[in-house]
Amino acid sequence: MTGEIGRRQEDDDGPAVHSVDEFVFSVPDLAQARHFYKSFGLDVRDDGNGLALHTDGHPHRWARIVAGPAKRLLWLSLGIHAADLARFRARLAERGIPPIDPPAQADADGLWIEGPDRLPLQLRVADKCSPSRAAPREFPPANGNAGRSPGRSKAPAVRPLYLSHILMFSADVDAAVQFYAEILGLRVSDRSGSTIAFLHTPHGSDHHLVALARSGGPGLHHSSWCVPSLDAVGLGMEQMARAGYERGWGVGRHVLGSNYFRYVRDPWGSYAEYSFDIDFVEAGKTWPSADHPGEDSLYVWGPAVPEDFVQNHEL
Repeated sequence: MTGEIGRRQEDDDGPAVHSVDEFVFSVPDLAQARHFYKSFGLDVRDDGNGLALHTDGHPHRWARIVAGPAKRLLWLSLGIHAADLARFRARLAERGIPPIDPPAQADADGLWIEGPDRLPLQLRVADKCSPSRAAPREFPPANGNAGRSPGRSKAPAVRPLYLSHILMFSADVDAAVQFYAEILGLRVSDRSGSTIAFLHTPHGSDHHLVALARSGGPGLHHSSWCVPSLDAVGLGMEQMARAGYERGWGVGRHVLGSNYFRYVRDPWGSYAEYSFDIDFVEAGKTWPSADHPGEDSLYVWGPAVPEDFVQNHEL
């Protein structure tokens, strides 16, 4: 997943971001955030005056958490290939999109612009960290009908492999989709009217690198983390329940993206998702994008959706 900084899209129809390089948000209690994400199975490290979220054995920093008066998505850093930096600069100038100053605590690398819902966006040259192949899928060994379940007494701790995607709120999903597609080069995988949309990168990624859900304004609904088995989804649910985080949604299966899920509610009303077996869009391939009925926008099976699941607690 690294070493691809200079690569362009094969069809070369314009520059496109290749990864969510990092998302940054604030919370009022860093100790609480450390406990939640460490319990979730992430490698939580001190980072300046805040925290950094890594996955076990992976060098990339997926997110940063800083102290603030409330939980709030502060900015989004998007990875681009070096060959696309000048092309992005030209596109932004052609569209009349001016640069902005980076937020406090952010570095000045790359290009800073104001995105949908006034969210600061950073376009920076970086190694591709979004997956370049389908996620690993582990199943119980073929051993007849005996001994295929992992022993409860020996079940390992769940440790996610990497960030799959993030879902953000937007006051205008249609306008946000247009921006991410026309300006940043992402492509629509699937959507349900103006309520929710899922976008991937033409450089190869999971079914969605970024998703957008309608709300009264911006916010981070959830971050989704790849695990290698359906057992890991269920074990993750129990792991978090033992740590005091029983609230959430799932286990279930999505229609759009096809992945199995368990969402764990954090102390601020948003979620971290264990995700297994999500659809993958290969680089250069065309996904059969469609506009789906609302009943297909969330799940095909699982427990009832919590009443406040799509509430934006950052407003």
